[in-house]
Amino acid sequence: MTWKHLFTSSIGKKLVMGFTGLFLISFLVVHVTINSMIFLNDGGAAFNAAAHFMSHNIIVRLLEIGLFAGLILHIVQGLMLTAQNNAKRGIGYAVSAASTNSTWYSRSMGVLGSLILIFLVVHLANFWVPARADIYLHGDPDHDSFAEMKEVFSKWYFVVIYLAGVFSLFWHLFHGFQSAFQTLGVRVGRYKGLIVGSGIAYTFIVCILFALMPILIYTHVLQ
Repeated sequence: MTWKHLFTSSIGKKLVMGFTGLFLISFLVVHVTINSMIFLNDGGAAFNAAAHFMSHNIIVRLLEIGLFAGLILHIVQGLMLTAQNNAKRGIGYAVSAASTNSTWYSRSMGVLGSLILIFLVVHLANFWVPARADIYLHGDPDHDSFAEMKEVFSKWYFVVIYLAGVFSLFWHLFHGFQSAFQTLGVRVGRYKGLIVGSGIAYTFIVCILFALMPILIYTHVLQ
C-alpha cells in the first residue's frame, strides 16, 4: 500500500483511524490521570503541579504537536469514512434495514465525533489557550489551572456542555476502542474477550472520572 492509498483507499482510511484512535486513547489515560488529581481535594496543589510539568516539559510539548496532528487526521479520516459509508447506505439499505446491520452508535459515529469536536473547541478555549497565553505573553507565571477550572465549572451551561461532550465520548469510545483493534486485526480469537472487556472497562472508568469533575466542582464538593 502506497502513502497515497493509505489516505485515500477505504482500507487505508480505516488503518489511519485505527492507529490514530489508539494514540488518542493512550492520551486520554494521561489526561484523565492528571485531571483526577483534583479528587485529592488539596486545593488543586497536585493538579497544578502536574499541569505545570506537562506545559513546560519539552518532550511533552513535542508530543503535543503529534497529538494535534493525530487528532486532526483522526477527525478528517472519520468524516471521510462517514460520508463514504452514508453514500453506500443510500443503495444498500434500500434492501436491508440499517438497524438490523449495525448498532445505532456505530451508525452515529460521525454525529458523535462532531459533538466531540465542538466540545474540544470549548475545552481548548477555556483551558489550553489561556494556559499557553500565560506562558507566551506573560513570561511564564505560575498559572493556576485549578482556579481556572473552578471558574469555568461554576457556570451551569459549561457543566452541561462538558457532560454532553462526555456522553458523546462514551459512545464514541464504546464503539471506537474495539473497532480500532478490529481494524488492526487484533480483536480475534482468544484476544477478543480481553479486548472487549478492556474496552468496556476503559470507557466507563474514563468517562465517569471526566463527568465527576464538573459535577463535584459545581456542587462545591471539591474546593
